[in-house]
Amino acid sequence: MKRRILLLLGLPVLAIAAGTAGLALGTRAAMGPPPERLEELTGTVRRLEIVDRNGVPLNVSYVNDWNLHAQARYHEIPEFLISAFLHAEDARFFEHTGQDWRARLAALGQNLKAGRAVRGASTITEQVVRMVRPRPRTFWSRWVEGWEARRLERRHPKQRILEFYLNQVPYASNRRGVVQAARFYFDRDLSALNRHEMLALAVLVRAPSRLDLWRGDRTALDRAIGQLAVRLEDAGLLPRDREPWEGFDLKSPVAPVDASHFLRFAEQRYRANGSSDRAARLRVTLDAALQARLHALLAGRLAMLADKGVNNGALLAADRNSGEVLAWVVAASGDDAPARLIDAVRTPRQPGSALKPFLYSLALSKGWTAATLIDDAPLADMVGAGLHSYRNYSGVFHGPITLRHALGNSLNTPAVRTIVFTGEGAYLDHLHRLGFTTLTRKIDHYGPGLALGNGEVTLLELTQAYAALANRGRYREFSVLAGGEGGLHVRTAVSEEVASLIADILSDPLSRRLEFTGGLLDFPVQTAVKTGTSNDYRDSWAMGFSDRHVVGVWMGNLDQQPTRGITGSIGPAMVLRGAFDLLSRNADTAPLWLSPRLVRHEVCDDTGASWQAGMSCPRRAEFFLAGTAPITAIANEVRQRTVRLSQPTEGLMLAYDPRVPAEFQAFDFVLEGVREHDRVDWRVNGGVPFQNVGPRYAWPVKRGEHWVGAVVWRDGRQIAEIDETRFTVR
Repeated sequence: MKRRILLLLGLPVLAIAAGTAGLALGTRAAMGPPPERLEELTGTVRRLEIVDRNGVPLNVSYVNDWNLHAQARYHEIPEFLISAFLHAEDARFFEHTGQDWRARLAALGQNLKAGRAVRGASTITEQVVRMVRPRPRTFWSRWVEGWEARRLERRHPKQRILEFYLNQVPYASNRRGVVQAARFYFDRDLSALNRHEMLALAVLVRAPSRLDLWRGDRTALDRAIGQLAVRLEDAGLLPRDREPWEGFDLKSPVAPVDASHFLRFAEQRYRANGSSDRAARLRVTLDAALQARLHALLAGRLAMLADKGVNNGALLAADRNSGEVLAWVVAASGDDAPARLIDAVRTPRQPGSALKPFLYSLALSKGWTAATLIDDAPLADMVGAGLHSYRNYSGVFHGPITLRHALGNSLNTPAVRTIVFTGEGAYLDHLHRLGFTTLTRKIDHYGPGLALGNGEVTLLELTQAYAALANRGRYREFSVLAGGEGGLHVRTAVSEEVASLIADILSDPLSRRLEFTGGLLDFPVQTAVKTGTSNDYRDSWAMGFSDRHVVGVWMGNLDQQPTRGITGSIGPAMVLRGAFDLLSRNADTAPLWLSPRLVRHEVCDDTGASWQAGMSCPRRAEFFLAGTAPITAIANEVRQRTVRLSQPTEGLMLAYDPRVPAEFQAFDFVLEGVREHDRVDWRVNGGVPFQNVGPRYAWPVKRGEHWVGAVVWRDGRQIAEIDETRFTVR
């Protein structure tokens, strides 16, 4: 009997023990493996946070499961805000071990008395567990969360858990953490919040959508804030005789700045330096406010030109002195959404005439001057087995013209004649020194067309090259990381005197008066400006630099489609002007630097010859490198008008048209450097020479293989003899 009684008494004990063991095993199985670091709870480490030069976040995203960048360390969070959260959510946080049974019993009593759930009792640590491992809201879930909370507190300090909670607690509109909430509602950092705003952040987490400051129940929110304020008054954290609060000064959150392409480039530079992104905050050179304004400027101009078939654009602005990138804008108009994924700042395109300043800088380095005369006359060159005729944009040829006016008016035939002087290969090498790494073909591929920008370069390369002219000829790669970068290329590409002279020409309104009218390129502050347009109007450019900044603008279509007549002066020039207006607003300005080593001389503006008293030519003050004193008009002209046969070229193939009577078919033989009254003795196929006056002769076309030579006479003396040039008529 005694044994039976003991057995009956022991069965409940065994059942309780077995149930307890089963509950413990079930709880342990439901808890999952413990994390070694608190960051592991989110399944990721903190993402690299990138901020602009003034601390404005640039890579903010609100579609993540976690707040990966807008975080604050525990010591950076105001003490009053921490106290408000503790009194609102977990007053005994620093006393319990993850579970607060006293709070649970108190909440149970209040809920039973009210007949409904009016109070919860989850600790902050349990809420962290719930964020990381969401479960259905059941009694079993609450049970497991409590034990996971205990385990979490054994592994991590209280302050670290609270810091994690304050950085990840959910708010309305996909915001997480108090930093994002402060920016969303008040557009300020935590340190700039007042106590009323901090109380609001502590209360909002109870019902983020229902109590939302923008659209929620303001009466319920004010009541909850008042109740929390009383508890803080009882704790001595708020004075009872404080002034009453009068609502909130809400500010619409600033939309994230569109700088994704710049951020990608900056992160590449950051990784290339061997930096780790673990819990890192990277400050870059970009100015977010300027980026937004310039993006609006470019996008607005693209919208205005949408009917002209231009859909894409890019703008790059940098500090001329430091080389720091201030804005990196990529924009597209209409529905061209896919193109927004392409970084137009780093996409190679043909620069057209925007490349000419570097050609003339090489010519100046090789002995030419701004007063050197270059012939602006019809010109044709061999392309394959045919001829390509060069012309200016206006279709007008201006005859002998100074280098200053040839560059200022962006004339084409003088540029081609200039590359003959410098050498095509030497010019390509010069461009490489100026950072044009995308020009990878051999010079035979580009030919003399390189003078007119037929190679493809990027806006980044072109703007850096203009910055070299602005920085007294010293080339350096732009910096994108605040505080400077190592490993950037720095070298002297052009002499100080040449760079200064090119800047003087590009900033001189009188230098471009022949082809550019209307004053669009004449900026209020002295600014060196150059435009460019590629073949078929596929690309249009406007480049410029002032004493403080350098800016480049490109417009075109990334699908290679031509625009409907958009040139550099029609499209991007307006954006360039607006950009410099923004950059110089409320800033000290100064004229461009002029080298003191340049020598000033009075010259005839039309001939480049030294001006002497009594001469009737229009004169101007011109600048020269030391040792390149002005020469007379006659000597200057002879020097640059070397006699050569420009048409036909060696190996040229012409087509005979059988539909046209033979007496109406003729082909012009053309000599450069020949005056209208010079005598020319032409010899074709070894026959008897025939005389002609002037640089052209209309030769009657005949089928077959031919060769032509010539002897040129001036004032009774022979000045040139042209070797035989072979061509074919089929």
